[in-house]
Amino acid sequence: MTAGFSWNIVTDFRDIWNYAFMRQAYEAGTIVAILAGIVGYFVVLRRTAFAAHALGHVGFSGAAAAVVYGVNPVFGLLVFTMGGGVGMALLGRRASTRDIEIGTVLAFMMGLGLIFLSLYKGYATEAYSILFGDIEGVSVSGVYLTLEGAIVVLIVLAVIYRPLLFSSLDEDVAEAKGLPLLALNVVFMLLLAVAISFAVQVVGILLVFALTVTPAATAVRITKRPTYAVMCSVAIAIVAIWAGLFISWWPPYSQYPPSFFIVTISFVIYMLARMGSYLSDRFAHRFAPSVDPAPVPKSSS
Repeated sequence: MTAGFSWNIVTDFRDIWNYAFMRQAYEAGTIVAILAGIVGYFVVLRRTAFAAHALGHVGFSGAAAAVVYGVNPVFGLLVFTMGGGVGMALLGRRASTRDIEIGTVLAFMMGLGLIFLSLYKGYATEAYSILFGDIEGVSVSGVYLTLEGAIVVLIVLAVIYRPLLFSSLDEDVAEAKGLPLLALNVVFMLLLAVAISFAVQVVGILLVFALTVTPAATAVRITKRPTYAVMCSVAIAIVAIWAGLFISWWPPYSQYPPSFFIVTISFVIYMLARMGSYLSDRFAHRFAPSVDPAPVPKSSS
């Protein structure tokens, strides 16, 4: 590791990529950014941000259980988040009115998490990495596991893209057209569970909400077209992860976790998008041509 920035991006990245753990961090981070950016767009569109937040906490119980029994935490995350996601979908038929069901499942899963945490006798660093992420500790096998999971999610998402988009935009019309809303909800919650499970490796359970929601929330403020919004969401997530890893590599910033920089960059981009949207609306309103009201016809007496 060098003493600091050289202000030559090519040289700096060459220095970073000399280390295998950083290459693996960038590879896993890029995969997760693509996955979170795409799935996150539907989270925002379907107004299920609370579900994404809850599944992150549900995943804590699964990761704690996996650590207690000596299993890879990712598998525990997948089992618990997928089970919790299915439970949330089955208990609440409509995605936009499922807060009570989500809260009920979350409370039960957090109770299980406390049990497993009390049984855990290991080092605090393992629990810390689950809560706040440890992207620089992702192994080669972890990168391949993340890639395989992302491919499965993206294939399923491509198959159900049109009906899922339709039901996300207007559930009432989609139901009237005969779309299987319950099946779509269950499948989407499973996809969200997988995305959350792998995103936890990057930013941890407590910050996973920022990666799965903030880039997509920024994208929908920039453009209303679904394809462009998805691409924009993915781009923002990639920029946040790549820039966060880049900054956290150099002293004195290396003493801070990369997840802090990732979520901070994502939040700053969101605030800039909000400010740009506000200024654009004010500008358009101020300089919009005034339209004289149509004259009221006189009634003939």
